[in-house]
Amino acid sequence: MSEFPFAVTTPVSVESVGLKARDAGRLADFYGKVLGLEDNGRSGNVYRLGAGGRTLLEIEEDPSAMPDDPREAGLFHTAFLLPERSDLARWSVFARDNRLPLEGASDHLVSEAIYLSDPEGNGIEIYADRAPESWRRTTSGIEMATNPLDFQSLLGTLGEGDRGWQGVPEKTVVGHVHLRVGDPRTAEGWWHEAQGFDTMARYGSQAVFLATGGYHHHIGANTWRSAGAGARDPRRTGLSWVQLQSRNASAEKEFADPWGTVIRVAPMARDGG
Repeated sequence: MSEFPFAVTTPVSVESVGLKARDAGRLADFYGKVLGLEDNGRSGNVYRLGAGGRTLLEIEEDPSAMPDDPREAGLFHTAFLLPERSDLARWSVFARDNRLPLEGASDHLVSEAIYLSDPEGNGIEIYADRAPESWRRTTSGIEMATNPLDFQSLLGTLGEGDRGWQGVPEKTVVGHVHLRVGDPRTAEGWWHEAQGFDTMARYGSQAVFLATGGYHHHIGANTWRSAGAGARDPRRTGLSWVQLQSRNASAEKEFADPWGTVIRVAPMARDGG
C-alpha cells in the first residue's frame, strides 16, 4: 500500500479547501463522478467530499451568490495529488474515455499534471509528483517548468488488464492550492511572515510558489488574470477558505491574506491529515 505523498509530511501542508457554490449539489456530484472523491456527508447546505475518510473539499451552497470573477483575487485551482504516477495514468484514460473537457496537460519536471474546471468555473489540477530525490534543487529553490505532458510515457505505467480508474485512492490529498492575487511580491511577503513559508520558485514577476519542508509548492500565487486586484468580494462564488494543517499549531486559527482570502490553520493530527 502506498504511503501518503511527501506533500503532506512537511511541517505545514494543505488539508482542505472550501468553496461557495450557487448549486452545491451539482458541484458535489461533479467531484464525485469526475474526480471520484468519496461522499463524506452533508450538513445543511454544506457538502463534504474526500478520500480515505478525510475531507478534502467542502462545498457550501448560496443560491444568491454572485458568479466568481477571474479578474478578482480568489482561486486559480485546487490541486488534488494522487499517490502514484499510475493513478494519474488511470484517471487520464477515464478522462479520455468520457470525453472530459480538459484544459491542459503539463510536465512540470517535479510533477505531471492535467487541468480542467468544475461547472461553476473553479480550476482543478489532478497531478502526481515525481520522486522528491529527482527534483533539481538550486540556490533559489526548485527548478520547475511547463512542458507538454508525455501521455505515451504516462500510459506506459499501466499493465495489460489494468483495473482502470476506481475513484481516488485513499491516500489522495490536496497537494497545493494556487491563488489569484493582485501582486505576487505582496503575497510572497505575507506567506513568509504570517505562515513561515519559503519561496521555492518564481515565474518572472507574475507568479510565486511557496512551501514548507522542501516541497515544490503548497501555495502558488499569480497575477495571470488578476493583476492589481483589490480585496476579494465575499459575496461571490468560488473560494471560501483554505485550511492548512500544522505540526506547530496548538489550536485552530484563522487569518486573511492581503486580499481577504481566508486561511485557516489547524493542528496536524498525524502525517497525511
